[in-house]
Amino acid sequence: MNTVWVFGDQLNRNIGALQAAQPNTHRVLIIESSGKIASRPWHIQRAHFLVTSMRRFALALEQEGFQVDYRKSPTMREGVADHIVEFSPTHIDVTEPNSYTARQLVASLGIQTTASNQFLCHPTDFAKFAEGKKSMKMEDFYRWQRKRYEYLMEGDKRDQPVGGQWNFDEDNRLPPPKTGHDRWPVPQVHTLDDVDQQVLNDLPSNVWGAKPTGLWATTREDALARLHYFVNEILPTFGEHEDAMLESNWHLAHSLLSPYLNNGLLLPNEVLDAAAQAFSDGKVPINSAEGFIRQILGWREYIWNCYWRWMPDYAQRNHLEAHRPLLPLFKNPKKTQMKCMSTVLNGVNEHSYSHHIERLMVLGNFALITGTNPQQFTEWMWNSFIDAAEWVMVPNVIGMSLYADGGMLATKPYASGGAYIDRMSNHCKGCAYDRKKRTGDDACPFTVLYWDFMMRHQDTFVKNPRIARQVRAAQQLSDIDAVQQTAQSILQRLDAGQI
Repeated sequence: MNTVWVFGDQLNRNIGALQAAQPNTHRVLIIESSGKIASRPWHIQRAHFLVTSMRRFALALEQEGFQVDYRKSPTMREGVADHIVEFSPTHIDVTEPNSYTARQLVASLGIQTTASNQFLCHPTDFAKFAEGKKSMKMEDFYRWQRKRYEYLMEGDKRDQPVGGQWNFDEDNRLPPPKTGHDRWPVPQVHTLDDVDQQVLNDLPSNVWGAKPTGLWATTREDALARLHYFVNEILPTFGEHEDAMLESNWHLAHSLLSPYLNNGLLLPNEVLDAAAQAFSDGKVPINSAEGFIRQILGWREYIWNCYWRWMPDYAQRNHLEAHRPLLPLFKNPKKTQMKCMSTVLNGVNEHSYSHHIERLMVLGNFALITGTNPQQFTEWMWNSFIDAAEWVMVPNVIGMSLYADGGMLATKPYASGGAYIDRMSNHCKGCAYDRKKRTGDDACPFTVLYWDFMMRHQDTFVKNPRIARQVRAAQQLSDIDAVQQTAQSILQRLDAGQI
């Protein structure tokens, strides 16, 4: 009998090698590596989600009639070796793993792989898109993907975007509403059972954060229910406040589907089909449908392919020579009085989640302007978020958030001061720091460090047409010397966990 080896982020009957497997010809191997689980201080909800999803997927395969070797081993390598000794499989099939390290492992074991269909653009297809291009832009890739899959396309040749434009970003950048912060439906939850409790009992002692509440689905059935709930109840209001942040509402109209896409409980085409059908049925406005489809069909697929195109050296890039150790506040929100940072970090502690603007323009932005080491920040993000994976976190942190790749992914650093946070959130009201002040003990750290960042890297960024104007503005500030002195004081206090 052949064996199909399934990794913990490939939990779908229709992915790769498992798609053609049958109970009478294939046994399934799933390895729960105690060494992997204990290797990092994972958020408890993240560790619970990954392990519980694996165990429930094994049960689902057994109900289908498969013999499943769900093996708990110190390492993946030992798990495979012990499986071979016990079952002597005729052949081992495995779908291309989703991380560089896992693919190295599979290759070292001499196991051939089946091409993955877990994403809609395989790296071989991406190579064709990138061929001959001196530079790549996500927007170009996104339009190419739209044409390939005909999402939101019209015209005789299905080559024109519905609504006459490719994206509706301008309609999706509204600040948070002043009232009605409970307008968005609350996320679905399910009741935890004995399987959940057993997993929690089995987790190592170094996990942290609030315990699971049933927020994150761990079966395909529940993940599909979350998808339908989002499309029917939440997607219609997704677009307009997509970039907004609220102290009183952590989820807004975000889908919360990324964990299931990343571990296989949902596939991208079924998520995109559901959103496109809702638009076609007149239930969802174009700005919401297009904005959501762009996240899945454009950005997610682009990040996936950039990871494979640039690894493994990419993960170690540090173009801005940022060497500050991870700030204490990232591990303990009580170490700061900054309302925006403490709110988002408390949300991570409670839910193992924050939405994309909070990740980029609060957490990532602050790591950028404080000069935080990119590898340490990547590791913290990877440990903390329910939907984290190396292919997600490395490009998003190294490239998008911290500009550590020198512009390979993003054409400018996403740095901003307190003005942006004040415009797109309600965090600044009642904060201990004044976002309008550049000097003094109550000056906003975001504002001060933003201008200091521009001066620190003025020689680099004054040559960048997308940010040169901000550099020149920093150079022309009448109080720039005092601003830079205030920045040094703030950084010292941040290092001590006193701001």
